[in-house]
Amino acid sequence: MEVFQFLFEGFTVALSFENVLAAIAGALLGIVVGGLPGLGSVTGVALLLPLTFQMDPTTGIIMLAGLYYGSMYGGSFSSILVNMPGESSAITTALDGYPLTKKGLAGKALFTSNMSSFIGGTIGIIILTFMGSFLAKIGLAFGPPEIAAVILLALCSIGWLFGENPRKGLITTFIGILIATIGVDITTGQPRFTFGSMNFLGGVSFIPLVIGMFGFSQIIEMMTQKLNKEKFNKKITLKESMLNKSEMKRIIAPSIRTGLLGSFVGILPGAGATTGSMFSYILEKRVGKNKGQMGKGAIEGVAAAESGNNSTAVGAFAPLLSLGIPGSGTTAVLLGGLIMWGLQPGPLMFQNNPDFVWGLISSMYIGNLISLLASLAIIPLLIHFIRIPNAILIPIITVLCVLGAYSARNNMFDVWLMLAAGVIAFLLISYHYPIAPLVLAFVLTPMLETAIRQSFSMSNGDPSIFVRGPITITLLSMIVLFVISPMIINVVKKKKRQEQDSDFLAS
Repeated sequence: MEVFQFLFEGFTVALSFENVLAAIAGALLGIVVGGLPGLGSVTGVALLLPLTFQMDPTTGIIMLAGLYYGSMYGGSFSSILVNMPGESSAITTALDGYPLTKKGLAGKALFTSNMSSFIGGTIGIIILTFMGSFLAKIGLAFGPPEIAAVILLALCSIGWLFGENPRKGLITTFIGILIATIGVDITTGQPRFTFGSMNFLGGVSFIPLVIGMFGFSQIIEMMTQKLNKEKFNKKITLKESMLNKSEMKRIIAPSIRTGLLGSFVGILPGAGATTGSMFSYILEKRVGKNKGQMGKGAIEGVAAAESGNNSTAVGAFAPLLSLGIPGSGTTAVLLGGLIMWGLQPGPLMFQNNPDFVWGLISSMYIGNLISLLASLAIIPLLIHFIRIPNAILIPIITVLCVLGAYSARNNMFDVWLMLAAGVIAFLLISYHYPIAPLVLAFVLTPMLETAIRQSFSMSNGDPSIFVRGPITITLLSMIVLFVISPMIINVVKKKKRQEQDSDFLAS
């Protein structure tokens, strides 16, 4: 009952005119920032942060938080329409979102994205409201060995989850791991695989790589084969984009289970919405009723990815507020803002600054609803984009790719990197090699390396640190199970076929 009282008092703060206006402005800005390749929530929050220092701290954090989860909505738009993720967390959204667009179901994909984002965000906010401090304490149990085991589990899963050929999926996963090792070694400070180039000392930049592999590769495909535009000629309204009763049933279960998973991933140090989205997609690919169609244009895939990244974004606020530990890059920027406002995140913040904390949590309910309504309202406008002829669309997307790649570090080298990545991705796709495992492995490998190095530093090089705790033992057991389960399944299927053949011959 005490939580409800605090929440009610929080709504009295959040529903003031200036705070509602801040939530609306933040959500709308977030949708725009999320939809533009090369920006992302970290950049958006960092750029907006200095403008909020003159505001009341509660109003400022409400606007910044609105931008954060608003960008989760916006990031899916370009992923679905042109296969170019606006946010890194929208990479997995493109796996099913763009195939739906090619089938003439862009409106359905956008509506699914918005509804599942709302469901996942709402689940995350509810969990933050009632279990925020408890979850933050659970997050503390995940040290470097546990984080390393979690990431290794994901790497062992993604290689054969994408694409019909597990061997090709594993090959692209290893390519992603190799690309991620380019740069300066985090422990020795020595350059690796830089080939003497100064531009590679900081590693391969993520934004140009993603824009090239998803966006520019699509440009090349559009230039080499004429897309069927008949499906996009008629005007698509919001009513036609809405899901029917059976389709809503199909996305509710994936949205709920990935919303719960994403809320947990959000509390892990350094995980971020990209990791939450990827883990959620893997879960749905494992247990979903329509897992066979995922990657080919299934609304369940869009629902899992979007619910997962939104709930993860909200979940990251639990360790930030309760312990002062950022759970993602964006919340790390927000932590700097809290300190600049003279606030000290941690267990005492709920006692010393209840108006601030509960005003922020209450505003999330409002901002999440605003983001949903704004996103649904612009669906008919977005649909017009895919009806643009290829002769006009190709130059527009090319310019966006170049601008997005250049804006990452204001370096022309990143533009050439983006172009090269696009050509390589096009060649891989042409030979039916999935590129999603490559990109996701590229994201996870630095986190895995950091966690392993930290673990060995803690144990003075003793590898037994990975089997000392119950969490790591459980996760390593799951890894072994994931690796050997395909072989066991194949043996069982082979045995059944042999039995059926022998029964047929006997009859």
